[in-house]
Amino acid sequence: MLKRKIETVLQDWKKNPSRKPLVIKGVRQCGKTFSVLRFAEENYAHNVYIDFYEMEEAKAAFRGSKKVDDIVMYLTAMIPDATFVPGETCLILDELQECPEARTALKFFKTDGRYDVICTGSLLGVSGYGTKKKKKDQKKDTSVPVGYETIVDMNPLDFEEFLWANGITPEIIDFLHECLKKEVPVPEAIHNRMNDLFLQYIVVGGMPEAVGTFLQNHDIGQVLQVQRNIVDEYKDDMVKYADDADKPKIRECFESIPRQLAKENKKFQYATIRKGARSSEYLGSLQWIEDAGIISRCYNLTQTELPLDGNADDDVFKVYMRDSGLFLSMLEQGTQSDVLQGNLLGYKGSIFENIIADVFSKMGRDLYYYHKESGLEVDFLMRYKGQITLVEVKSTTGNIKSTKTILKNKNVYHVNSAIKLGRYNVGRDGETLTLPLYMAFLLTAY
Repeated sequence: MLKRKIETVLQDWKKNPSRKPLVIKGVRQCGKTFSVLRFAEENYAHNVYIDFYEMEEAKAAFRGSKKVDDIVMYLTAMIPDATFVPGETCLILDELQECPEARTALKFFKTDGRYDVICTGSLLGVSGYGTKKKKKDQKKDTSVPVGYETIVDMNPLDFEEFLWANGITPEIIDFLHECLKKEVPVPEAIHNRMNDLFLQYIVVGGMPEAVGTFLQNHDIGQVLQVQRNIVDEYKDDMVKYADDADKPKIRECFESIPRQLAKENKKFQYATIRKGARSSEYLGSLQWIEDAGIISRCYNLTQTELPLDGNADDDVFKVYMRDSGLFLSMLEQGTQSDVLQGNLLGYKGSIFENIIADVFSKMGRDLYYYHKESGLEVDFLMRYKGQITLVEVKSTTGNIKSTKTILKNKNVYHVNSAIKLGRYNVGRDGETLTLPLYMAFLLTAY
């Protein structure tokens, strides 16, 4: 049974006497439903579970009166074993995007206060939930109940959760924190073990089914089949949820991601999707994939200054998959074996850029990079310990010419520190801190 960080979020929510209905949104197959059901079974005397995708008839309970007593009456009529006891029942609404009226009803459950409500949804962003743009056909009575809910994001397993699943104790993780803080090398035995686990995480990713399959037998072939099934489900969702005119464009856009990252210049280019394609044709398609939680964008900075968001160019960006295992499953057969054996030269470093982008995204970091037409380029920039910091990702040991240039010209770039992630142990070279790739998840200080 996989330990997940969402468990702590759920426990803290339950302890809050003023708690609102909880909405957990995240990409499909990241473990939302399993985590919520397990939590509810352990913390409530009665649970009422509704999957709007499977229980089409349950939507009717939310389409009429929004009074909680009326909704409860309809639900108990439809579900014979449903029991509602004030303070003891948790109502779980799965696939919330399938029933906008249930979303509206959260306001009334909050005001009523007798029953806790936890909702999950895989495509809430696509359905206009929590996004800035609303669908043209969205009616006012199905609007998000602002102020009457708590929304949290859930990701596939991050690297720390993967470490837990592989028996790495919190004490070892704390020890790694100390090595980072003191800038001292990690002992060889621990360092080698962590390197191996990080390579495995790159290949397996964080989808619970993929991780569970890997832990059972370490059969990468079976893991790959799980991953490809999930990718196929994503493509099915594109057909099911997107507008008819957008369906082929969304799939074309999604399937171009490996080609985008295999280029020397990894900037997202619409012509890579299809020769002659223009941004106006595919901009909405890319936004759909991002709203579904499948990708993250990494924006180019016009200046290397804080605030990073204020200097980001919205029209110039890279795109990374939000699960490394799924990304590798889209590449050619044999890539997994290459990575596990330490052959890190393929795809022009894109595999290792993608995993660091994946790690940073799951930490809640927005992604930025820096590129100039002169050829100067740095993989990532972030706020770290209160200042702008360059982050270079090296699949092999090598120089970091752009980083050195920026650090030497402080009057131009205003940058005083850099981090080099690669096949190193902890160390320092002047203003550049060198770290093993597996330590990226520890760079939490803002």
